[in-house]
Amino acid sequence: MLTSKQVRYLKSLAHHLNATFQVGKDGVNDNMIRDILAYLNKNELMKVSVLQNCPQTKEEVAEEFANADIEVVQIIGKTIVLYKHSENAKDPIKL
Repeated sequence: MLTSKQVRYLKSLAHHLNATFQVGKDGVNDNMIRDILAYLNKNELMKVSVLQNCPQTKEEVAEEFANADIEVVQIIGKTIVLYKHSENAKDPIKL
């Protein structure tokens, strides 16, 4: 669980990022979770965009990520900011 200071710091780092993944008409599935975990293993922080044709709400999508041990930093509009600590990151974030 992240503290409020850590969340604030991660929000500031994520501000300039573009959405890397999009959740569309198929919603969140195992393949998407696997790909997102692989991306987070290298980068630790990312944004995911929830498209209008997604059958799940953004809160349900965020809950799916939380169930996969991915920290949901922020939900803003249709964008979700995700974080997962990784020892293998190319530029590790110091919390």
